Amino acid sequence: MASHHMTSSASPLPVTTTRSVLHAPDGTALAATAWLPVHPRAVVLLAHGYAEHSGRYGHVSTALVNRGYAVFTHDHRGHGRSSGPRALIRRFDAYVDDLHLLTDHARQTLTGLPHILIGHSMGGLIAIRYALRHGDDLAALVTSGVALIFTDDVAAPLRWLGGLIAPIAPTLPVRPRVRNVLSTDPTVERDFTDDPLCYSGPVKAAIGHAMSTAATDTRARLGELALPLLAMHGAADRLTNPGGSRLLHTHAASPDKTIQLWPGMKHELFQERDRAEVIASMLNWLDARSVPDGPSTR
Repeated sequence: MASHHMTSSASPLPVTTTRSVLHAPDGTALAATAWLPVHPRAVVLLAHGYAEHSGRYGHVSTALVNRGYAVFTHDHRGHGRSSGPRALIRRFDAYVDDLHLLTDHARQTLTGLPHILIGHSMGGLIAIRYALRHGDDLAALVTSGVALIFTDDVAAPLRWLGGLIAPIAPTLPVRPRVRNVLSTDPTVERDFTDDPLCYSGPVKAAIGHAMSTAATDTRARLGELALPLLAMHGAADRLTNPGGSRLLHTHAASPDKTIQLWPGMKHELFQERDRAEVIASMLNWLDARSVPDGPSTR
């Protein structure tokens, strides 16, 4: 595992930023980043969404670190700086296996701290599937715009075409990229399009089918979730249906569960005009459930 260290000047508190490469059993190289405060109270694992990369969450990581959370994140296979064919997967749970590599890396780096999992969109679906398998290892689960129900115009062709085409033509484009759905802030869409680490091409058959199938399976298993849960969604999200977060909140068996639908906000809550309010609200929720006696020593 190669890594190098640098000290970040982006936040008022001293933070060590480390970049590592994690190697999956099939040889895929996963680009990972960690932000480590001096006395972390808990570890946050952050799973980004489809077609983007972890670098878009620097401001979220900084906010978490400033509240005493260590943050570990990676680019999913086929995304960002990680290897693998771009935005393509045949077996959705390979993402879950990769996330387990990240949690192992976090546990080796910082021992004895509770782990909190935050997932956005497809990362939210990955996070729930991770929690279904490894929930005992987690202290809390947070989702943003979770990809549990897709808007009708996305779901129908993906489901029908995907099942037919995915096995024989995995890279066949089944749907163009949907535009003007990320944020009410128009610069977000522009920055995404201009970012060479983001994928702006059409949805490919294999990943469309894999995601749709994983979402269907996950919706049937939400009752198995028992850990503290915060489900956030933009009420004006046209990419993933806010009904998915309502379903998650309704069916999770967690005694401690919160849903927050943000009025007027689109898909990327962490990139919205009022992102500071969203992040502050999430931090307050986390703080109320984290180590009550303040940060522990590393």
